[in-house]
Amino acid sequence: MAKKTWTEKLATDHGLPQVEPMPAGMLGRRGPGTLLIAAPREYDALMKKVPKGKLTTIDELRAALAAHHGATLTCPLTAGMFVGFAAHAAEEALAAGKVRVTPYWRTLKARGELNPKFPGGLAAVRARLEAEGHQVICRGKRQFVVDYERRLLRPAVE
Repeated sequence: MAKKTWTEKLATDHGLPQVEPMPAGMLGRRGPGTLLIAAPREYDALMKKVPKGKLTTIDELRAALAAHHGATLTCPLTAGMFVGFAAHAAEEALAAGKVRVTPYWRTLKARGELNPKFPGGLAAVRARLEAEGHQVICRGKRQFVVDYERRLLRPAVE
């Protein structure tokens, strides 16, 4: 069987979104409530809303989706995976000649950190952000956008 493309992975919902009771393993850290496992396309749709000059974080995306679905919080593991699907699918689209793709480089990790798992790694993400006027600094092996909070966009689900 042929391996799925990133675009195919992004388009596969597997019955998502699902809101479930908080798993027992998370109750100690998170407390009671509900956990949302959002669909990959929901992350992609929010990431597409981030215009040039603005930034968002995976945590902001998770918060917007949890609020939209009435959940206490969104699964951090699947969030990271699905944001990665969107990033790699965008690179597939660029390679296929599309000009307008999901600007995944504008989605940061917590505290403004660049995501090293995005296509091209830190160097490629940094180059795209600096081309849009953002300043990036290194702290050890990790890289962060300076004053990212000033350009932070809290995307809303429609």
